[in-house]
Amino acid sequence: MSDTPTRLDLLHFARRVLVQQHAANLAQLDQWIAVEEDREAAQRRAEELRPPPPEWLLERGIGAGSPPVRVHQGGCVMANGVRVKGISEDQARRALYGHVEACPFCNPDTALQVIPE
Repeated sequence: MSDTPTRLDLLHFARRVLVQQHAANLAQLDQWIAVEEDREAAQRRAEELRPPPPEWLLERGIGAGSPPVRVHQGGCVMANGVRVKGISEDQARRALYGHVEACPFCNPDTALQVIPE
């Protein structure tokens, strides 16, 4: 009996190697899919828990304790930074009637139907 494998033995061996590699690659792909599904689920949960953005914003001047400078609608791109805080609709109206300037880009005075004196 010869120790040299036959051509058929080599083909069966090659098939076993391919099956093992395929299983390992498939397991790795399944792991990547599971990680991505977990990441997307966590992102959806975080979005559901995030409070809605404020409808109205009050911008303050530079410096601690500075007075308000402008009222903005919630999605205004001009209202960015640390000097802006969310306020209620009533607070926005009072600020506009109290002579705080309305943003010329988002026009909160028009949206609130406030006509400054």
